Amino acid sequence: MRILIVDDEQAMHESYRQVFGQRSEAAAGGAALSAMAAELFGDEEQAEELSAPPAPVQEQFDCDHFSQGLPAVDAVAASIESGERYAVAFIDVRMPPGIDGKETARRIRAIDPDINLVIVTGYSDFSPLDISRAAGPADKIFYIAKPFQAEEVMQTATALSARWRVDIELREARAALAEKIDQLEEQKLELAANESKAVHMANHDSLTEAPNRLAFMRALTEHVRERQRFAMAMLDLDRFKLVNDTFGHLAGDELIRMVYALLQETVPQGAVVARLGGDEFALLSHVTSEDEAVMCCERVIKAISTSFKVFGHSVQGSASIGMVVADPENDKDPVDLMRRADLALNESKRAGRGVVRVFDESMDESIRFRRQIEGGLSEAIAKGELKMVYQPIISRDGLEIIGFEALMRWNTEEFGPISPAMFIPIAEESNLIHELGDWAIDEAAKTLQQWPGQYVSVNFSPRQFRRQNFVGHIIERVQHHGIAPDRIQIEITETAIFDDAERAAETLYRLRQMGFRIALDDFGTGYSSLYNIRRFALDCLKIDRSFIDGMGRERASAAIVHSIIHLGRALGLEVVAEGVETQEQLDTLLVAGCSHLQGYFFSRPVDADIACELAERRWLGTPPGDNVVTLEAGNGTTG
Repeated sequence: MRILIVDDEQAMHESYRQVFGQRSEAAAGGAALSAMAAELFGDEEQAEELSAPPAPVQEQFDCDHFSQGLPAVDAVAASIESGERYAVAFIDVRMPPGIDGKETARRIRAIDPDINLVIVTGYSDFSPLDISRAAGPADKIFYIAKPFQAEEVMQTATALSARWRVDIELREARAALAEKIDQLEEQKLELAANESKAVHMANHDSLTEAPNRLAFMRALTEHVRERQRFAMAMLDLDRFKLVNDTFGHLAGDELIRMVYALLQETVPQGAVVARLGGDEFALLSHVTSEDEAVMCCERVIKAISTSFKVFGHSVQGSASIGMVVADPENDKDPVDLMRRADLALNESKRAGRGVVRVFDESMDESIRFRRQIEGGLSEAIAKGELKMVYQPIISRDGLEIIGFEALMRWNTEEFGPISPAMFIPIAEESNLIHELGDWAIDEAAKTLQQWPGQYVSVNFSPRQFRRQNFVGHIIERVQHHGIAPDRIQIEITETAIFDDAERAAETLYRLRQMGFRIALDDFGTGYSSLYNIRRFALDCLKIDRSFIDGMGRERASAAIVHSIIHLGRALGLEVVAEGVETQEQLDTLLVAGCSHLQGYFFSRPVDADIACELAERRWLGTPPGDNVVTLEAGNGTTG
């Protein structure tokens, strides 16, 4: 243990040397005694016992002596740099001509805060308080009066050295503990951050950072408890799957993010906007009336009905909304509120998309009715309630009947006639559509065998078209009836092919290779029709009846009809105008160059026996070659 001794009297240094040299002399004496005992008794172990000191071995000290304060201060500084520090410094007060003991102690303390200082003096130049103020803290300053006793100095050095060691160890332990505490604090902060992140992830959508279904249900429950009037709406993007299929899922994700940002800007302040999944969002806002809620939703639809620029592509936005206004007195079930908003959303989509529908009780009745329809439809074939009717497709040249569109009808015992617009979507939502489709093509094939040469056009829903091995299934049923494939026209909508464009293109190509005719129904109402139409193997485009009906009233409808006709002629395709009901429409379409026509003006859909008569008759006007063309059909019934 290193000891620093600072005193200007050489005699004092000799005294210190005698004090701190006693241990070594005692140790030497003990060693001599051990040797003598061993020689006398011949027993080294007994000799060690006899020569052993009665007290534990004392601290060994390494003393450095200085007669002035400044060299001692420099020695302390050097000890700090080397790491071999002093444990105790014995300092005289008066050390002329240099700095006194008080100043020496002050400077040493400034360099080494851990050293224990012992002031050794026979004078009272400074009070302990003065020295403590200069070189404190007080618990590290001690005093010995001159002349001192050797035992006093030795005990002081031993005790303070031990204390110095303990202080160092304690400080290191405290530093290690402080470091451990800092680490624990960091871990605590990290755990808190991870917990916060986990809670955030559990309550937010990863794509948009919007509240998710769980968070929305919590907010909806809180709104119910507040017992204030509020509106809850569910929003669904129209034809979103088409965006994914056309531009890729990354583009779809970007569109979702853009829509969410737009919703946040559009909804009233304080409203909750959540993403429930896919392209479905939920909105929650306090309102004063149903009219206010409807206006808010209409603003949302208007805002989304814009063109989004997604990765360089222009995507036309459109959304449908179903909404329910909660009565604070009666509506206490959040799950039921979401169910009703979802029913309203379904009604919105069935109404043509891009609209707001407010829930009313009839929608619940509608769902129950749909379930009854679905149950009855599953038994319709066995009961013989289904039949096929046929509407002629007319060529402009002499108004020749070149084919018929086969249309399904259902007349129930319980409800009477059910519109195809009602039961076909219900069948489409279940596997019943496949059973109905198989029955339809079988019936059409049986009837077709009685016609002299016309083809039959059979409608296939998107779900049928996506059926596993659709091509093989159709070929098998046609071959079973011995019908040539070129007398069967497969009529599909744009939705069916653009939902999965790559697969659709391959399926249509295979059907054409087998000889089937392909018609694209309701053309002009789908997404990106003119751009994508060249990719598919088609024979015919059928102009949607809504455009034919609007020709006389809307310039846009007339322009669309003319564009489709010119497109069909440019691509070498037949163009069938559906829904022709007046002479004016017929004249306009003939002038525009439309190749084929269909509608009540010529004939309503008729039973199989009447269709057979029309097929045998073949012409509704004057056959080509005659000088005058007259229209014999026109009563809108059987021709």
